[in-house]
Amino acid sequence: MTKISAVPPVQLPAQPLATQSLPAQSLPAQSLRTASRPVPSADPAKMAKSARDFESMAIGQLLQPMFDTVKTTNNAFAGGSGEEAWKPMLVQEFAKRIAAHGGLGLAKPVYDAMLRMQGTLPK
Repeated sequence: MTKISAVPPVQLPAQPLATQSLPAQSLPAQSLRTASRPVPSADPAKMAKSARDFESMAIGQLLQPMFDTVKTTNNAFAGGSGEEAWKPMLVQEFAKRIAAHGGLGLAKPVYDAMLRMQGTLPK
């Protein structure tokens, strides 16, 4: 039996990464007008929703192989092409419901990382 060790947490930078400056002639005129504007801080409610949506998407990616392995062709209830069209939406809804009822616990660390990236949460 192998022992699984804990993975150390990922350290995210508190400040956004610095961008490399380019000569003015290589940038389009539109980006020159918008490059000097400060980036407004994101709404915490929108960031929390994004974190929950990310967790839902991750759960859906984990559930998809389970649904891909179910053979429905030799079944009395096989849905044919209609079933194939609706199956991804079914998986997505299952993932949303699982995330809404606690999920895997990914939303909170993702939300905290987003706050740290905005500079509103201490390390």
